[in-house]
Amino acid sequence: MASMRDIQRRKVSIESTGQIAKAMKLVSTVKLQKARGRAESSKPYFSGMYNTVSAVLARSGNINHRFLQNHPDKKRAVIVITSNRGLAGGYNSNIVKLLTKDEEFSSDKVVLYTVGRKGKDSLASNGYEVKKDYSDIIDEPLYSDAMNISAELLRDFANGEIGEIYMAYTVFKNTVSHIPMMQKLLPVSVEDYELSEEEKLVPMNYEPGEEEVLDLIIPKYISSLIYGALVEAVASENGARMAAMDSATSNAEEMISELSLLYNRARQSSITQELTEIIAGAEAID
Repeated sequence: MASMRDIQRRKVSIESTGQIAKAMKLVSTVKLQKARGRAESSKPYFSGMYNTVSAVLARSGNINHRFLQNHPDKKRAVIVITSNRGLAGGYNSNIVKLLTKDEEFSSDKVVLYTVGRKGKDSLASNGYEVKKDYSDIIDEPLYSDAMNISAELLRDFANGEIGEIYMAYTVFKNTVSHIPMMQKLLPVSVEDYELSEEEKLVPMNYEPGEEEVLDLIIPKYISSLIYGALVEAVASENGARMAAMDSATSNAEEMISELSLLYNRARQSSITQELTEIIAGAEAID
């Protein structure tokens, strides 16, 4: 059995760690309330943007536009959204696994545009090329940040430097449920969109023309989806950290309870030994 001093030292250490975990949980809870509100209020808009653009292109048939061309001989670009900090359970590692466990996204087939140092560092250590890093924006993402990312990606896509654009992020479902997702942004996958009978009957006309309209719509479409993913990722991160710190706090309390029991047993054993030694000494004198 460990000595009382060792048990007490470990107990004090765990109590200190538990207090830190509890404080982090409270901070994450406050941040989550704000981030969840933004994610839930903005989600209908970004979902509507995705469905609308998909429907428009599905009804338009084959359109020859630089933002809709596929370049199978070029590498895929993946926007990887993680966090700058750890202690969030499997939040960051789940996004990393989306790429490392899928042969279609192996290090020789993709280039990364990273948001969040945790994902960037993990994937770089696995041999992935990080072409651009935007980690500074993840704590307080703005729509202008999404526009900057979109502009660079579309420029590289139009120049033929990348063949497809994907985004790996975490979908915020609720406080305890966060789903890692890989979403294709460009070229738009209209094959998966099923037109209703009414939509099939409505002709699609562009004014002033296809080129001008798509030049305006596609950048806004990409910017909107990226910003929506950033907002959901922030909410997911704080939700995951809150859950992880809650679990850590509970584990600390459980360990403190067990150590208190061990300490009392050790103390009782020490007292019993001292009494035994006193009685044995008294009997020897008699």
